[in-house]
Order: sequence, then structure tokens, then C-alpha cells
Amino acid sequence: MKRSYTIAVIQLNLNDTPANNLVKCSHWLTKAAKKGAEVICLPELYGSHYFCQSEDVNNFALAEPMYGNSFQAFSQLAKQLAVVVIVPFFEKRMSGIYHNSAYILDADGSEAGLYRKMHIPDDPYFHEKFYFTPGDLGFKTIPTKKGKIGTLICWDQWYPEAARLTALQGAEVLFYPTAIGWHPAEKGEFGANQYGAWMNVMKGHAVANGIYVAAANRIGLEKYLPGTDGIEFWGASFIAGPQGEILAQASHDKEEILMADVNLDLQENVRQNWPFFRDRRTDFYGDITKRAIDK
Repeated sequence: MKRSYTIAVIQLNLNDTPANNLVKCSHWLTKAAKKGAEVICLPELYGSHYFCQSEDVNNFALAEPMYGNSFQAFSQLAKQLAVVVIVPFFEKRMSGIYHNSAYILDADGSEAGLYRKMHIPDDPYFHEKFYFTPGDLGFKTIPTKKGKIGTLICWDQWYPEAARLTALQGAEVLFYPTAIGWHPAEKGEFGANQYGAWMNVMKGHAVANGIYVAAANRIGLEKYLPGTDGIEFWGASFIAGPQGEILAQASHDKEEILMADVNLDLQENVRQNWPFFRDRRTDFYGDITKRAIDK
């Protein structure tokens, strides 16, 4: 059995139409595959600008039914390139129920799995609760022809429970399609700490679970609402190894492909020497499922 494989995350400016974004992402996916990538991840909600800056029912028109354009185009491309592709999309499950989702497409073009974002934020210009029903599929490790992968989405990245539950099912790498950035007006005061916190928590997931972590973020200022400063997506996509070491890091403002190898022998060695899974006290963790612990 193959003991390593190459993963890639693609960092892009996606402030365009669904048709143009699909063509653009297909081009970059092809480039990544030609460079040797075997599992490739796109940023969150690849198909359009980040419409959650406002609460506008017209934006529901951007949603796709299951197995629509995104599935058909990227399934064909995955088969053609013989690669696994993670395609985050705006899912219309039925009238009135929409999800922030991701297909995991196997190297033969088949659907290996589906993930629906579990944690839904509601912050200034990140009005996701208006659009997305919380996921109901749980945290899953998806077996593919290249490896066992876990997919979480953006706001999920702040929750150690999500990373842990996915890793405990045998995931070798956690992919985080992401759309995270700064409010321009507060970037000067808070920007460094906000970005630093994001990097720290994600590297913490890698260390605590002895797992590879790969984040695919957007870049660019997306400002389409009059009278607002928009969101400056900070890019900085990265791939970290099982001790939190940065294996590849993107810039804050350029479109890029990042690649790194998932080395299963290294991962096993790290977990043998840092046996966090072995030493978990599951007999005392029952309260973790409570909203708060009242004493």
C-alpha cells in the first residue's frame, strides 16, 4: 500500500460569476495535477463572490442542487486527471434548506463523500446563518483512491472537537476550504492578532491529532455593497505537518498552488512518540457535550 501521496490547495481570487469561476478553477486544478498533485482542494464557496456580506434573498439564486453544474464539471475533470478533488459549493437541498457543502470526488470521478458545514457563523459581513442550515452529516473521514481525508469548512476550523472527531476516524489529512479575511477598517489594530490566531489554532489541530492540515483560502478585496469597506481575504493558505510544521505557505495577495507530501510513515512515527490518542481520558470527557458546565 502506498505510504505517501501529494496534496495541493489552490488559493484564488473568486470575485466573479459562477461560469467564470468554474472555468478558472478547472484551469488551476489542471495545473496542480500536472505538477503532481493527487488530492486537490479549492477555497470555500468557489462559485461566486462571498455573498454572505449581506442578507439578500436574491443570493439564493447562486445555490446549486446536488449533482448540478459543479458536480458534473469537476467529476469529469477528476476522472480525466485521475485526481481527488474537494469542491466546496452552495447547496440547495430543497426549497428553504440550503447548505455550505463540499463534494469529495474520487480519482475515477465518482462521489467519494459529501460534507456539510457544521458550525455556521454570524458576524459583521459574515451573515452565514441567513443562508445556511447547519450540516447534519456529522464529521467524517472519507476513504479515496489516494488516501483517507477529512473535510471541514472555514468556521469549523476554530473547533478542536471537529478536528478530533474527524481524526479519530482515521483521517490522514484535514482539509479546510476557507473564506476568511480582514475588515479593512480594523485591520491596522486587530489584523495581526486575528491572522495569528487563525494560524495558531490550525497548527494546534495538527499537533493535537498528529495529522496533516491543509487550508485553502481566497485572496482579494471583495467590496460589492455600497457604503461598506468589504472584506479583504487574507490568503496565506498553508499546509502543515503532524507536528504543526509549515510545509508550504502562500502569500496574502497572490493566486498560488501549494503542494506537500502526506507521509504516512512520518505520521505514524509522530503518533507513536507523541501518543495523544493513547492517553486520552475518555472516561472523564462526558461533560464536553454540554453547552456549559453549571456547578
